[in-house]
Amino acid sequence: MSWIFGYRGSQQQTPDLSQFGIQPPPTAGGAGGAPPDDTKLSKAERKAMEAYRFDSSALERAAQAARELEKSKHAKEALELSKMQESTKQQEYQTKMKEYEAHIAQMQIDQKKIEGEEKRKYLQEETRQHQARAQYQDQLSRKRYEDQLSQQQRMNEENLKRQEESVAKQEAMRKATIEHEMELRHKNEMKRVEAELRAKAKVDRENRDLTLEQIRLKASENRVTVLESIKTAGSVLGAGAHAMLTDWNKVVVAAGGLSLLALGVYSAKGAAGLSARYVEARLGKPSLVRETSRFSFLDTLRQPIEALQKLRKSSTDALQGVILAPRLEERLRDVAIATKNTKHNRGMYRNILMHGPPGTGKTMFAKKLAKHSSMDYAILTGGDVAPMGRDGVTAIHKVFDWANGSRKGLILFIDEADAFLRKRSSESISEDLRATLNAFLYRTGEQSNKFMLVLASNTPEQFDWAVNDRLDEMVEFTLPGLEERERLIRLYFDKFVLQPATEGARRLKVDQFDYSALCSKMAAMTKGMSGREIAKLGVAWQAAAYASEDGVLTEKMVLERVNDAVQQHKQKVQWQSEQERRESKSIYHSEKEDSYIPIITPTITETETAANVETKESPNKGTTPQR
Repeated sequence: MSWIFGYRGSQQQTPDLSQFGIQPPPTAGGAGGAPPDDTKLSKAERKAMEAYRFDSSALERAAQAARELEKSKHAKEALELSKMQESTKQQEYQTKMKEYEAHIAQMQIDQKKIEGEEKRKYLQEETRQHQARAQYQDQLSRKRYEDQLSQQQRMNEENLKRQEESVAKQEAMRKATIEHEMELRHKNEMKRVEAELRAKAKVDRENRDLTLEQIRLKASENRVTVLESIKTAGSVLGAGAHAMLTDWNKVVVAAGGLSLLALGVYSAKGAAGLSARYVEARLGKPSLVRETSRFSFLDTLRQPIEALQKLRKSSTDALQGVILAPRLEERLRDVAIATKNTKHNRGMYRNILMHGPPGTGKTMFAKKLAKHSSMDYAILTGGDVAPMGRDGVTAIHKVFDWANGSRKGLILFIDEADAFLRKRSSESISEDLRATLNAFLYRTGEQSNKFMLVLASNTPEQFDWAVNDRLDEMVEFTLPGLEERERLIRLYFDKFVLQPATEGARRLKVDQFDYSALCSKMAAMTKGMSGREIAKLGVAWQAAAYASEDGVLTEKMVLERVNDAVQQHKQKVQWQSEQERRESKSIYHSEKEDSYIPIITPTITETETAANVETKESPNKGTTPQR
């Protein structure tokens, strides 16, 4: 074992043998132990000696330790310890090698992950590049298609223009040809007439004596015939008169015949008048009725196609096309159901008052109610009654007689009813209008199963108390809220803009913009406007598109029309406020002079002001006087 320790001693430090009771040899002194003195050598010599220097003291110490170890009783234990140390070192080296291999494997896994992440990013980037390339190609194809369409449109317009020019040229040539032919035909006709006149004049000149002789003979014969007829008639009438006057029986018979003839004439005249009034009440339409869905013989003769369309129409939803507040829709639907069931069960109809600002859907609901209930409707205007004067009473009776003759039931809708149903104590009502009001009250004193009375008014406070007593239910129509305005704007935008643009038959196109967001924005801008004013906006949008050069309706044009309508609405509200302020001031001064009682003018809210935006004057309506 001494060579092992000698080798390890030469490579590593001497093992610790003190634990086995062996003292290591001294390191200083002894043979070969002292290093030579290098202080006297040069630098080159020292480098040469260092190249061949060998420390033999370590081998000597190792040999000495091996000999002592062989002599020691713990030599075997020292060998086992050395083996154990060696195996422990090897295990440590193997453990480090495994850790290094695991670290290399982990590094390879991390490298794979990094490579996968880089590959995924590369695929994403490649996909994005493909999408961008596809979008760009799609844009290019769209642009090419639009260019082709525009080019095709230009070619079609040019072809159409050339065709129109060709047709115009052909038409001009045809007109010139016709004019030339007519001129030639006129010349030939004039020549023919001139030739005929010349020939006739020549014949007349040649036969003049013969013609004069024929005229003289005819005149003499006619004179003789007339004289003889006069003599014969005189002799016959004289003989008849003499015979009748001499015979009293003939005189009595003649007088009785004349009396019977007069009685027959007057009876026929009276019967014809009664028949005419009956036909007018049953088949004719009274003069006060502006519009009706009831069958009329004269209207059928005038407009047969519209009459057939009315017969084909079936019952529809009472609120179809009518946009109102949810609570008001629920109440009106109850009214419609009750009216339909009343008509089905032949019950007594209820009288309804619909009041509120103008343009909120009162007339529209009345028509829908009639169609829903399978009844006829008739629309009257209160302003038409006042100008009739004394004939108003007769006209009112004719209307109610005509309404009672309805077999299907009639909804009698009186718009602007406050024009002639105002308080009888008012100074502005005339005697004729007061009599007309009394006739109306007389005909509506009891419930009817023939007609249903529906009144509409913007100022129901002006009604006579007896008129209010005849009303069974009152329904208030308010201005549309934000949601209702948005629904109305969407409805009329689709009706007046989108549908005509999609049909293609009109000169109307729509630019690309967000219609939904624009409708919501316009609904917020049109606060206080009625349904009729919003409907007029749809017509204004159409007019804006028609007035443009290319017929395209843009978002800017739509908003400009809305701003104009809003400004006009504010101006109307201001005018109405000033008018009400002046009327309130005049009433205050007049009553102050009479009784010295101050009148406090109520504050006009936004809803009340907007409710009276529109005036009560129209082409078909009379002017409603206000105090």
